[in-house]
Parts: sequence; structure tokens; C-alpha cells
Amino acid sequence: MAIVKKYPVEIVDIQHPIVDVYTLELKSLGKPFKYESGQFLHLAIDEYDPTEPWPESRCFSMQSAPCEENIRITYVVNGQFTKRIQNELIIGKQITIKLPYGELFLQDHNKTKTIFIAGGTGITPFLSLFTNTSFADYTEPILYAGFKNKKTNIYKIELETAKKVNDGFDVRFIYQDRDGKLDIEKIYLQSHKESSFFISGPPEMIKNFKLFLLNQKVSENQIFIDGWE
Repeated sequence: MAIVKKYPVEIVDIQHPIVDVYTLELKSLGKPFKYESGQFLHLAIDEYDPTEPWPESRCFSMQSAPCEENIRITYVVNGQFTKRIQNELIIGKQITIKLPYGELFLQDHNKTKTIFIAGGTGITPFLSLFTNTSFADYTEPILYAGFKNKKTNIYKIELETAKKVNDGFDVRFIYQDRDGKLDIEKIYLQSHKESSFFISGPPEMIKNFKLFLLNQKVSENQIFIDGWE
């Protein structure tokens, strides 16, 4: 199990590509970050005092590859805590995070014809794998990425990088205004019987997709979810 460490960091960049969606870039002010693809961190806004309990925080997937110097996270403004992030975290602000948590891609899984299913910003933990050199170890992986429309797909550059890492990577965009919602039945019918399924997105989507796969007699050992929320 990875050792969780606290890192003082500085906000070095903020992107605001679409309404209520922000991407923060965090630079370590001390030791280099150490984590694996698919893991997540805890971010605290309030100042951390080592003599006091860890302050209120929220989990965020790291979408940057472990080989990168800085960490990027993307969040949607949908509650009190993320509203505080929007209002209080500016470039130059120093905060404390702790990581790593989770073992999404550290679990034993089939790397041939692997199926990745992402709803909206649920794609972020996958990006940390797709843009990492270890993604070259996968054979004919497929991503089904669902978005409301083309404008909300803000990950095209990172996915182009992923195709350079693995030229057998098949990326399929599903835009709700054009194609309807992600359809787990269609995805299942196009999968290999031994495929591993990675699912990330809204909790209800994860729950329903996993239940469908289990009802199709897909082994629970073949289904992996990013369900820490």
C-alpha cells in the first residue's frame, strides 16, 4: 500500500474552459509528487496546522501522468466546497494536499481489449493512464467517452497524446445532443468476453452500468469502478 504524504503546493495555473468547470495545476513546494495512474488526492482549502486535525477536504482524481512534474485536477462547481475553490483558489495561492489514495489500475486486470467508459469529467482518472508510458502495455484498448455536446469535450489534446503513446487506442465520443446517452448494452455487445471494464462518471451511471454487466454474467473481477465519491 502506498504511503500517504502531505504536500504543500502552489496553484500555478487555472483553466476555465466551459461554464462551472475548472482545471487547476499544482506545483509541489517540497518533495516531488509520488503516485500511480488512476489514484486521487485530498485537497484542503484552509491552512493546514500539523498540531491540529486535517481540515475539511475533498477528493479529486489526478488527471496528469505520474511522470509529470505538476499535478492537474479538474472539478465541477456543484456544491459549497467547490464554490469555495472557485472563489478562493487563485494563481499563487498556497494550500496543502495529501496523496496518493486508491488503486484503480493497480488491481490485476486484462490489458487486452480493455474497455474504458467515462461520463463527463469522469474521464480524468483515465487520462493519468492514457498519457503515461505504461499505457503502451495495453493491446487494442477502447474508450467510450460521453459528453453533453462537443463543447463539453475539453480533453481532445490529452487524448491525441494518448494515441501517440498507444497507436492501437480506439477513442469513441458519444455526444448526448447527437447520439443520446452512453449505452452500456451496446458497449457490452461490442466487447470481448474476457475484457476488463473500467467505469468512471456520475454515481448513478456507475451503479447502473455495473449492475447491467453483472446481469450479463460478467465476472465482478472484470469490473473496476472509480467510485470514491
